[in-house]
Formats: sequence, C-alpha cells, structure tokens
Amino acid sequence: MSAANRAPLRSKHSRAVLLTAVAAASALTLSACSSGGTSGGGGDTNFVMGKDGISTVKEGERTAAPDLSGKTVDGAQLDVASYKGKVVVLNVWGSWCAPCRAEAPNLEKVYQDLKSKGVQFVGINTRDTSTANAAAFEKQQGVTFPSLYDPTGKLMLRFKKGTLNPQAIPSTLVLDRDGKIAARSLAALSEDKLRKMIDPVLAEK
Repeated sequence: MSAANRAPLRSKHSRAVLLTAVAAASALTLSACSSGGTSGGGGDTNFVMGKDGISTVKEGERTAAPDLSGKTVDGAQLDVASYKGKVVVLNVWGSWCAPCRAEAPNLEKVYQDLKSKGVQFVGINTRDTSTANAAAFEKQQGVTFPSLYDPTGKLMLRFKKGTLNPQAIPSTLVLDRDGKIAARSLAALSEDKLRKMIDPVLAEK
C-alpha cells in the first residue's frame, strides 16, 4: 500500500481518537468530582427537580434518612439522628475534590449564620485514604462543623433507591426536623443556593 493510500486511514483514526477524547472531556466537565452511582435513583420518585438543579420533596411525602453514624474525621463518635428536632444539612465531600474546595467557604459561612437558629451541618468525608488528608482540608478551608469519615462510601449506600440520595461528590442534602430528606443538590453550591435549599425547610413548623 502506498503512503498516499495510508494517509486517509491515519487521518480517520486521528479524528476518531480526537472525538473520543473530546467526548471523555465533556463527560468529565458535566459530572462533578465523581458521579457516584453508589445508590441509584431508579423507581418511583416523589421529588421535583427545580431549574436551579435543586430537588425538593413536599412535607408528608419525604423519606427518612438512613442510619448515619460512626467516627468523625477527628475520631469522635457522631450519630446524625441525635440532631432530630433541628434542620440538618449533610454535605458529601472529599479533600481531593476541586468543587468541594470551592464550596467549603460557602458552607461554613451559612453554618455560622444559621447554627443559632436550629440548623446543624454535618459532612460525610468519602474516598479519602486517611483522616489526615480530610483533617488538613478542614483546617485549610476553616470548616468547623463535624464530618463522618466514610472512606469506602458505605454510608452513601444506605440511602434507598428512588429517594433523594447522594449520587455525586459533592452532594448536599437538607433533612427536616423529623430527620426526613427535604432537598438535594448534586453540585457545588453558592451561598445563595445553599440558603435557598435551607430556608423553606427552616420555615416549616
């Protein structure tokens, strides 16, 4: 085969490689740090996705959060159920996750503003190979609320399919005062979006 005949083949192959690379890059851009797949969202759902990417569930149609207990990044014991009676904001994060770093100051700011009003923030640190990495992240970002240490994602797997479960990193859930899941975001949050998630649940009596 002559060089003239081989050239088009190389060109087609190059285009195919380029298209594959572009598709892969696009997929990474569209996803967060990690598109979890840790707990699927199939089945009948009762939540509504807003234009802002925040999913919400009406009172009376919500599902209780699973058992979320264990050791924190700093070695203490924590059970999210102990915060019943408060609005709880759960944030799934990893020290290796750039969007998590971007949203951390927003979470801490809103936490400081709302903790006296009956709002408790709890992190779920996942896929970090050691608590040292997670602790360094908390110190660097000035995060003061506790985080459960969940390196293998076992806590995320406890959420039922078809509910507002954390399917990406970062994910943020808002639990009502009865410990039921009221809202979810599967992307890094601005301060305004975070307040938009919390305020309606906090206003409930």
